[in-house]
Amino acid sequence: MRHAVIMAGGSGTRLWPLSRAGRPKQLLDIVTDEGGAGRHSLLAEAFTRLEAVLPAERIWVCTAARYADAVRAALPRLRADRLVLEPTARDTANAVGLTAALVADVDPDAELAVVSADHVIRPVQAFADALRTGYDVLAVRPDALVTLGVTPTSPATGFGYVQRGAPTEVPGAAEAASFREKPDRVTAQAYLDSGEYLWNSGMFVWRARTVLDALADHLPESAAGLATIVAAHPGAERDAALAEIFPTLPKISVDYAVLEPAATEPGRVVVVDLDVDWLDVGSWPALAHTLAADESGNAASGLTVLLDSAGNVVVSDDPEHLVALVGVRDSVVVHTADVTMVCPVADAERVKQLLAAVEERLGLRYS
Repeated sequence: MRHAVIMAGGSGTRLWPLSRAGRPKQLLDIVTDEGGAGRHSLLAEAFTRLEAVLPAERIWVCTAARYADAVRAALPRLRADRLVLEPTARDTANAVGLTAALVADVDPDAELAVVSADHVIRPVQAFADALRTGYDVLAVRPDALVTLGVTPTSPATGFGYVQRGAPTEVPGAAEAASFREKPDRVTAQAYLDSGEYLWNSGMFVWRARTVLDALADHLPESAAGLATIVAAHPGAERDAALAEIFPTLPKISVDYAVLEPAATEPGRVVVVDLDVDWLDVGSWPALAHTLAADESGNAASGLTVLLDSAGNVVVSDDPEHLVALVGVRDSVVVHTADVTMVCPVADAERVKQLLAAVEERLGLRYS
């Protein structure tokens, strides 16, 4: 059967101070509904998006153990036994591998989509169609590793790229000719002009057993550890094995551990076109695209008054606290109960660095 897992373990440090260790970005109500009414979390949107393709009982969520209660509260339709909890972060190869092992334990022939909790994707129907195409590939190529590639709209330098090769027997799917790391501007423009390249979304479709076999080939230590964890009896015995073994597994991404080795095998990796409006909400300028902007290009959320100001991102989570700006240009201003953060929009990628400096000076109080 078809299953999917939402990867929801990130801490979202580049959206500090709104995003915190105990309240990561995927759990913040920062996304406007597709119809424009109401706000909800990125995680809730990811779950609803998958429900366009799958029943709730076949949707899994993998997250950090410390977020367990918050995830349960955010997703009332998530089955209790579909929540996968990492005792510590060991990168995506182990997170995906753990979920695949647990899914295969209940459904040995499971087909598993891996999606992220921090994307805004519109329209949902286009996403659903692409995901179904990914599953369809597995019907004719059971051992395939399918990646979803987003149709690029600009020469973005912050994304990896996948080169589309020859068409496959499944409409909308092509051979993945090559993967490219984040390029410089000139190279990114060449990729865009060629029409051959897609943004690598970091979303995949494969059989659970296929990814476990790939880990056994290329990351045997992780494969063995995960097998031992899942072999333990569900409940206290498995929890104990998870707590003991998982933190010892080698830390590596699923791209390096699985996709890159497989890409050397002809016909093994397939890319499906995902022609959508896609936003990876990983920074304040990116989050601004989810907010309504005024005629001066200010994107604001919360109680704000802006005078003679333009190009700003202004966010406050305190309904009683006014953020007022005059003569301010191209700045990020974020107010929470215990932190006020201000930086130029051009330096927004340095917020993670700023948080590290705060922790070095003041400890984890504001993390």
